Amino acid sequence: MNNIKWFSTTENEFWKEIEYKPADNANKSTLGTTGETDQTIDGFGGCFNELGEIALEKLPESDREKILDLLFKPDEDGLRFSYCRTPMGASDYGERWYSYNETEGDYAMEHFSIDGDRKYLLPFIKSALKRQPNMKMFASPWSPPTWMKFPKAYNFGTLNWDEKNLKAYALYFAKYIEAYKNEGIRIDQVHIQNEPFSDQKFPSCKWTGEQFIEFIGDYIGPLFEKMGIDTDIFLGTLNNGETRSFYSYVSALLHDPKASKYTKGMAFQWAGKNMMPLMKETFPEVYTIQSENECGDGWNAWGNAVYVYTLMRHYLTYGVRAYVYWNMVLSEGGMSTWGWRQNTMITVEDDGTYKLNPEFYIMKHFSRYVAPGAVRLKLAGHWTANSIAFRNTDGSVVLIAQNPFKKAQTVEFTHEEKTYSFELPADSINTIIL
Repeated sequence: MNNIKWFSTTENEFWKEIEYKPADNANKSTLGTTGETDQTIDGFGGCFNELGEIALEKLPESDREKILDLLFKPDEDGLRFSYCRTPMGASDYGERWYSYNETEGDYAMEHFSIDGDRKYLLPFIKSALKRQPNMKMFASPWSPPTWMKFPKAYNFGTLNWDEKNLKAYALYFAKYIEAYKNEGIRIDQVHIQNEPFSDQKFPSCKWTGEQFIEFIGDYIGPLFEKMGIDTDIFLGTLNNGETRSFYSYVSALLHDPKASKYTKGMAFQWAGKNMMPLMKETFPEVYTIQSENECGDGWNAWGNAVYVYTLMRHYLTYGVRAYVYWNMVLSEGGMSTWGWRQNTMITVEDDGTYKLNPEFYIMKHFSRYVAPGAVRLKLAGHWTANSIAFRNTDGSVVLIAQNPFKKAQTVEFTHEEKTYSFELPADSINTIIL
């Protein structure tokens, strides 16, 4: 029992190591593994946004390198991120709005170029890959090139739905994958559209379920097959949780023989979390990830961090293989170029210093000790709703448990006929490694 590690985070004390001593309290809540396992975890990560790199460049080099180590370096006592996202062109946390080809009518993509990524995105990604060369990467556009849309604008609108345009847009994805490969960056997945249900004042593009089925089944899937591109195609990132949307997007695609042949997984974010129970019940064999953590209001308050814990537990309990934070680093205030403040794990202050916010530690409670290849252990007992557990490939067991109450609570945890008793601090998130 001396080998047990225990780290606890509360509003006033982050990542405190606690020496394990069996709690002697008659008022105990029960928890235990059932002997059954569920999905394999492929990793945790965040998104490489331009405003993140801009924030990092405000720091002295030593601090910038320290942050990158904390985010990605496997042997650092940080987050060890290994599964990350990047936007294809403009995003709502980009420096500006742009695409990789604004030459109208260039259906052959002769003017395709990723030069717009060279100032901020590519340096950020390459800094991470130096520390984590086995990083899994997925990419999604917020908007197609403006000339391919109606109306011709990055924000709002839809893709022009004709054969010439659809072939060109499939080629746009292929060109992107090839260009990034030439930079030494493998794109493991492309997700056809960020938040296809949203018509936003920032870069966006609405898609119907029928359009996804046609584009994947008739255009991008066959093109990738013909070109020998092994990047996986995902339906995502789905941000609507209505039952009817599950039927008309997810279920309809997976029942379509052509589109389902090419679709290797599904990605969910924001209201998409409400699709997860149906997804788990109906298509438990389909590879799913959570693709964008809900981003708060820029205050980086403890209450929102606790909410992020509940999000992580929800998605992971319903079978996702990866969980991805949104902005890893932002300048003080977390302001976007379109006027919204958002939370971040790390804030670069106006005085040239940085601080680790509560959500940094919430992510650490999962990503520091739950390694790629871990399997989720099913739980039972009265503390199940507050807990989640994993077994790593080295045999270690990681229990992550919240105490949502305003007083300490003793939890008796049983695993493989051994019982441990932990007194969880009030209003805390805990990671316990056995």
